[in-house]
Amino acid sequence: PRPQLADMIEAHVDVMTTDGYLLRVFCMCFTKKLPKQIKKTSYAQSSQVRAIRRKMMDTMPKQVAGDDLKALVHKLLPDSIGKDIEKECLDIYPLHDVHVRKVMVLKK
Repeated sequence: PRPQLADMIEAHVDVMTTDGYLLRVFCMCFTKKLPKQIKKTSYAQSSQVRAIRRKMMDTMPKQVAGDDLKALVHKLLPDSIGKDIEKECLDIYPLHDVHVRKVMVLKK
């Protein structure tokens, strides 16, 4: 098996939509090499991982809570939530492949 060479960071958060759905939104991302980096691996320190996870858990409710389920689906299709998380975490550690990987409906 190939070595990983990057960190995978996951987070999830429970959010209520305006039309009364309680959703659990799962997000994942990978660390990316810095520009002009020679070292093969790009591992973030544990404090950076915690800070990125905290940013993810702050950003997801802001994006989801103000909308109904239909508007959320339209946000998920172009993956705009992932792009916002990537921009916000850029000052902590560069990320790539930031995606909302799953949305579970907990209550209607």
